[in-house]
Amino acid sequence: MEIISIIVLFASFFFLLMLKVPVAYSIGIATTLSLLLNIDKMPGLTTIAQRMTTGIDSFALLAIPFFVLAGEIMKQGGIANRLINFAKSLVASLPGGLAYVNVLASMLFGAISGSAVAATSAIGSIMTDRMEEEGYPREFSASVNITSSTTGLLIPPSNILIVYALASGGAASVAALFIAGYLPGVLLGLALIGYIVFVAVKRKFIRGQRATLKEIWLHFRKAFFSLLMLVIVVGGIVAGVFTATEASVIAVLYAAILALVYKNITFKSFPNILLNSAKTTAVVMFLICTSMAMSWLFSFESIPELMSGFLLEQFSSKFAIFLVINLTLLIVGTFMDMTPAVLIFTPIFLPVVMALGMDPVHFGIVLVLNLCIGLCTPPVGTILFVGSGIAKVSVSQVVKPLLPFLFIMILVLMLITYIPEISMWLPRLFGL
Repeated sequence: MEIISIIVLFASFFFLLMLKVPVAYSIGIATTLSLLLNIDKMPGLTTIAQRMTTGIDSFALLAIPFFVLAGEIMKQGGIANRLINFAKSLVASLPGGLAYVNVLASMLFGAISGSAVAATSAIGSIMTDRMEEEGYPREFSASVNITSSTTGLLIPPSNILIVYALASGGAASVAALFIAGYLPGVLLGLALIGYIVFVAVKRKFIRGQRATLKEIWLHFRKAFFSLLMLVIVVGGIVAGVFTATEASVIAVLYAAILALVYKNITFKSFPNILLNSAKTTAVVMFLICTSMAMSWLFSFESIPELMSGFLLEQFSSKFAIFLVINLTLLIVGTFMDMTPAVLIFTPIFLPVVMALGMDPVHFGIVLVLNLCIGLCTPPVGTILFVGSGIAKVSVSQVVKPLLPFLFIMILVLMLITYIPEISMWLPRLFGL
């Protein structure tokens, strides 16, 4: 009966996805159908509602709506422009300088807002036109914007790392994950810049005007308080001054005060900001609800144990097992959103990698980077469609220049997978 239940679960889930049923509904319906086969072992279908409710009954998850709200305030509060101008003053004079600006600004804004979609939208809407004026093809600009915006999901604060901490059952703390994401996020950004250097020299992209030290200092001063938010939020968590949830509330207050001081928004702007944040939060939390119900069903059907036993029996080396897991997650990322993917596949693969000696924090970074790549690929890649829409080019036009960037991201993924110290050095340094 267990095998039949598992087959029904996965077959119905993928069938519904092919019919373009929203992911959250696909998860909920597939879980219900599988549960019906075990109705004699269950209290009833109320089990699903119970698991959905208890799945989000977590203090840590309160951080998500607050970080979403903070990101929305920053998006409309003029912070993106200040970060772009600061990044431009640093690197615009280099060959392909505006493309570097795109990457650096996406890293900074993505890290501060914790949202890849917000970074893609905010930075892309400004940088694409600027880059076109200096001879950059719009599809190339879109590719840079799409891939670089994912760095903000690794560099804290990051909502998806909070979700992973929940899915890991306490095996990985939010503070450790936040610190672990810094070096991989920076490494990914530098790798993308490295490829841009090659393209810039080959295509002879023009250089921008070199900024004076006075201009750099001026733009740094304007961006200083925006950058300070990273220090306050992450520093406070690591120092134990406040939890990630409390940090998210501080981020909202700080972002609101900053945006009002910059005079890019007024008090009349807040109802619309709150409404947009509520819509985003509702989608995310519903995904978490249904995903937690499916994760519970996985445990009930002993799927993690079955998967662990299968991989350990079929493959004799850690290298091969990690490679199989990476390939699986890369495929999953092409058709599934990050939040449900983290909640569904963490309980499946985490026991396997822990049995092989991989730290849960290290696996969290590997998992998130895997799914970041999926955000940039068709057919479901959210950032791909947002970035293409912002740049006003078709997805088919973006795919060709995007491929080398995806290859770079996969290379970085392999480095992070097989060199644990890239992720673990900072957490160990801080004793996390």
